[in-house]
Amino acid sequence: MTASNTGLPDGVDRARVGDVEIAFQTFGDPSATPVLLIMGLATQMLGWPDEFCELLASRGHYVIRYDNRDVGLSTHFHDVEPPDLMALFTGDAPAPPYTLSDMAGDAAGLLDHLGLDSAHVVGASMGGMIAQALAIEHPERVRSLTSIMSTTGDRAVGAATQEAMGALMLPPVQTREQAQDRIVSAFRVIGSPGYPLDEAALRERAGMAYDRGYDPAGVSRQLAAIVTTADRTERLRGLKVPTLVIHGADDPLVQVSGGRATAEAVPGSELDVIEGMGHDLPRDLWPRIVDRITALVERAETAGARA
Repeated sequence: MTASNTGLPDGVDRARVGDVEIAFQTFGDPSATPVLLIMGLATQMLGWPDEFCELLASRGHYVIRYDNRDVGLSTHFHDVEPPDLMALFTGDAPAPPYTLSDMAGDAAGLLDHLGLDSAHVVGASMGGMIAQALAIEHPERVRSLTSIMSTTGDRAVGAATQEAMGALMLPPVQTREQAQDRIVSAFRVIGSPGYPLDEAALRERAGMAYDRGYDPAGVSRQLAAIVTTADRTERLRGLKVPTLVIHGADDPLVQVSGGRATAEAVPGSELDVIEGMGHDLPRDLWPRIVDRITALVERAETAGARA
């Protein structure tokens, strides 16, 4: 296992969590209410754009974003062979090198490093799965849970369309420019049909991600963690944390049934299905999403003060 490199961009630090190092960045006043952002499969912390984090911080939050293990500037498991994807989907692959529970442990360890007993946790896509696992397995660390474009692990809900899977399951790119072209073509399929595609921002982010640490083998190991994780539905029914589920009505990668099932499983949760939203975070929706997160945080903080 190795970190992707020793040099870190301005504002980025690393936390030692067990055997791995987690690269992270913060926005806002450390004494403010903490909000931990967890990104999805193959996506570095850059998937939470700077401006989105700054907007959330401007609402009185201490915002933390980080690279999951095996992407970006966090530890990569280069000494572990990538899984056979065909065997993975047929159930014939060996146990993965780590699980979503391990990735939830990374989040808890990062909170330890920052001296935080708990935080409001927001996860997108695979990040939503990790956030759910964190709330289930480390409930004392989660003040509120926001699950965005994610699902429960029940294979009967949230399945990707064939076109969406085809847009992602392609051979690795070889150059920075190819990485930029790939992300634009992918988001033309999985992105939000009701909102403009910000191609310039996508290209910039893809280029930065390629420079920080392009590792398709790491992505396959993350995918193995998702595919081999059991259905969380019954355990979600036991959560007692204020929960918000946000999902695009037009999401082809994790279809909206996954979000609906998540909201149905968690007692008392709120569900916001957004028309025209796909599997991304369009800039035009940032105010709505930040408003909903902020309202949940305020509700949870008020309830906590009363307890």
